[in-house]
Order: sequence, then structure tokens, then C-alpha cells
Amino acid sequence: MFHHITVLKEEAVAGLRVKEDGVYVDCTLGGAGHSEAIASRLAPGRGRLIGLDQDDTALAHARERLKPFGDTVTLVKSNFRWLTDALRQAGVPEENGVPRVDGVLFDLGVSSPQLDEADRGFSYNHDAELDMRMDRSQPLSAKVVVNEWEEREIAELIRDYGEEKFARNIAKQIVQARAAAPIETTGQLVELIKAGIPAAARRTGPHPAKRTFQAIRIAVNDELGAFREALLQAIECAKPGGRIAVITFHSLEDRICKETFAAEVASCRCPPDFPVCVCGGGDGRLRLTPRKPILPSERELEANNRARSAKLRIAEKIEERKGEND
Repeated sequence: MFHHITVLKEEAVAGLRVKEDGVYVDCTLGGAGHSEAIASRLAPGRGRLIGLDQDDTALAHARERLKPFGDTVTLVKSNFRWLTDALRQAGVPEENGVPRVDGVLFDLGVSSPQLDEADRGFSYNHDAELDMRMDRSQPLSAKVVVNEWEEREIAELIRDYGEEKFARNIAKQIVQARAAAPIETTGQLVELIKAGIPAAARRTGPHPAKRTFQAIRIAVNDELGAFREALLQAIECAKPGGRIAVITFHSLEDRICKETFAAEVASCRCPPDFPVCVCGGGDGRLRLTPRKPILPSERELEANNRARSAKLRIAEKIEERKGEND
């Protein structure tokens, strides 16, 4: 059964300011919670929602969940790094050679079913075949990373993507173990990670394998590179007045979002305590709405502990100024 608790659903959908006749894209369809909320605000025959996912299980579930909305919803199997091409495939009208939409949503959390289903190899709580691929047709898997990458490469990815201070020790344990026999399962990998972390450090904080599993998953799916490319495309495809909402779950994703938005934000002269820019700014293409990230409420945290690290950032494409394209 595909069950997923949507994080910051009301806040993200409200931030998009959904119009009945608008065109919106959910770049991370997942459990379709955000998509359902967006589609419910669209007028049949006038508004439109395009949902993207590279996972066949998620697409099948979303197709069933969103069936009541009929032709209002179009689903496309695609990594969001191909956002512009996916919108063209869905037949979104173009302007100056670019598909134009009224809103774009990213929810960068891995869906609960992918984490919880043992056969996907994402979870350190289940012993399963090493996999971690969002798209099972791609060649690179966790098994390839663990068994074929050089020790230095493994250590760097665990350090950089997992922010794990014992990355070198863990990489050393992996390489020594695979010299005797290939590492085939998540259970084997968990034991090697534990062996690379001092006992005192294992007794505090999250599960000792959490950061390493996160790092390998990010590398297998090139999540950060894909997000960086997709976010720039989202900014390009947004109509003036359109909004981009991004939900991140760890510092690496949030840094990309924050820095990408900052590079595109107009020079703001408003006092720092203003919640929204009102001065009109300079030459940037975006304004932040609000200026600081939105965090889950205490009520949501009580209902879903996985929301604890979530941050929602929203930016609005600035209206083109008179004479800009003259």
C-alpha cells in the first residue's frame, strides 16, 4: 500500500496562490498530496496541473488518486531535471520558445513508501538488496557505488552529501570488506558503517547509518545536480506573477534553493524586519514571499516527525517592467 504524509501541504499550496484557470506543475508527485490539493482548486476545462515523477509506483498511485480530476491533470514520467522538456511533452503553451506556467512546486523529501518498503533499499531499518534508485531503469545503484567506487570517492560523497565526520573510517571499512566479497545488502552496509563509527558516537544522535545512506541515495540519483538544474528551469518557465514553492529537508538542498533564489532576487531596499519586499527592487527576476522560510507547525510535527527538518521557501516572478522588452 502506498501511504505518504504530505508535509507543509496547506502552506505550500497557499503560497502558490492557485488560480482557477492557471497552469501548475508538481515536480515531485510522490504520494500526490500536494497535487490533489492544487487540482481541487482548479476549474475543470480551464485550469491544468502537470505532475512529474520518475518512480512507476508513485505514478500508478497518483493516477488512481487523481482520477476524479480527469483531464485537468496530466502525469509525465520524468526526472524533474528535464522540467522544460516535460512541460513541452505535456503540451503546455509556450511564449518566446519557453513553456509558461503559473506555479511550480518541489517537495524534495523522499516519499515514505520508498523509505519504508524494504525492496527499494533506501532504508537502514530493513535488510534488503542495495539499490536506492528512484528510477529503477537507470544503471547506477547503491550496489555499484559501494562496490566499485574508489575509497577516496566514497569518503568524499559521505562527507559532502551526508555531512558525516567519520566518512573516511566508513569508506575504509567498506573497501576492506568488499575485497573479500561484494557488499550485497543494506544490512551488510549498516554493520560496516557502525564499525567505522566509534562506539561513543553511536550511542547518541540519530541512527549511525542515517547520514551515509542519505549520501549514497543523493549520489545514486544525482539529487542535488538535478534540483539545481530544475530550479533554474522553473524560474525561466514561471510567468510574471507566477510562484515557485520549494520544500527542502536538509541543509544541502536548502542551501541550493536559498542561493539560487538570492542570485535572482531583485536588490531589496526594505528594512530587514519587513516580511515581504514592497520596494520593487532592482533588476532581479524574483521576490521572496515571505523573505524567511516557513517551518512546520507544532501540530504538524506532533502528527509527523519526518516533517521536523522541513523548510518551505517561496519566490514570485516579478512582473516585467515597461520597456524591458522594447
